[in-house]
Amino acid sequence: MATTEKRDYYEVLGIQKNASVDEIKKAYRRLAMQYHPDKNPGDPTAEEKFKEAAEAYGVLSDEEKRAHYDRYGHQGLNGMGGFDPSQFADFGDILGDLFGFGDLFGTGRRRATRAARGADLRYDLTLSFEEAVFGKEVTLDIPRAATCPTCSGTGAKPGTQPQTCGGCGGRGQIRFTQGFFAVARTCPQCGGAGKVIKDPCATCEGAGRVREEKKISVKVPAGVDDGSRLRVAGEGEGGHNGGPPGDLYVFLSVREHPKFQRRDSDIHSEQTISFTQAALGAEVRTATIDGDEMLRVPAGTQPNQVFRLKGKGVPYLDGSGRGDHFVHAVVKIPTSMSDEQRALLEQFAQLAGEERSGEKGVFEKVKDFFTG
Repeated sequence: MATTEKRDYYEVLGIQKNASVDEIKKAYRRLAMQYHPDKNPGDPTAEEKFKEAAEAYGVLSDEEKRAHYDRYGHQGLNGMGGFDPSQFADFGDILGDLFGFGDLFGTGRRRATRAARGADLRYDLTLSFEEAVFGKEVTLDIPRAATCPTCSGTGAKPGTQPQTCGGCGGRGQIRFTQGFFAVARTCPQCGGAGKVIKDPCATCEGAGRVREEKKISVKVPAGVDDGSRLRVAGEGEGGHNGGPPGDLYVFLSVREHPKFQRRDSDIHSEQTISFTQAALGAEVRTATIDGDEMLRVPAGTQPNQVFRLKGKGVPYLDGSGRGDHFVHAVVKIPTSMSDEQRALLEQFAQLAGEERSGEKGVFEKVKDFFTG
């Protein structure tokens, strides 16, 4: 009897030999949709074409098998095992996407059967400028799912344990034959867990977790900035099936201050002084994050001159010290003067040799100087 020669796998899928993995998968999806036996009941030709496409995909989606096939053809696959859809991790996913039975091959979504870590939680906390600089301790009300204290997360009544599922023997899957495939489906009796709860916990009704609102004390360290994040280990949601809890992440935002601006660990502010204080020098009271400080303004201070107050900035997060406070001088020019004040300035201008016919008065000249 004559044997039918196998078609080229690239020809079967209708792709080029340099096709990418995504192109191979896309071509197989198209053919699977067209020829799947469930969509063509009783059609042996469609079933044969589906098997042929599945075999081609099984080889070309495997890097090692594809390399042997490209070099030696069908003969090069001898000894590498026959086609088995369960060997390919995404085979069930492909069919699941198309026909809704991704769990037939054991690759679809199943309920977790092992202990799993709880989810992390996020809390957004707004701080004042001062609270961010000096730190504070806050109490947060956190709603969350917590491990049931009565059953310790097992879901079973105290003194009892979940029992092995009689439907699947604890495997979580039931194997059966569909068409030409030997497949497995999630056990409908236990939902894939492999165990069933005969006597559920009265507190959590078998869920293993309960809702709660817990007060958590969080210490915000001195020196945090806008956008900082704090991690509180173990204060997230409770784990599944006795697994560990997740973590709580506190995201910080800091309100702006009416007087101070922060640049990394330094603070900047402005200090208004009169033009006479700038010219003659003075000591003025200036605001800092620690309270008022006396600032020495030397004679001849220029507009926007900057003075440094060492160690009056933001504490370093590692506790090694503090940044500095920089004070920017703003020279205020009066908008009006008394006759006596004007006469004194005119006299000063004459002594300085600045008053000449046709020029601006000394008041205008002083104003021009300090306003640049």
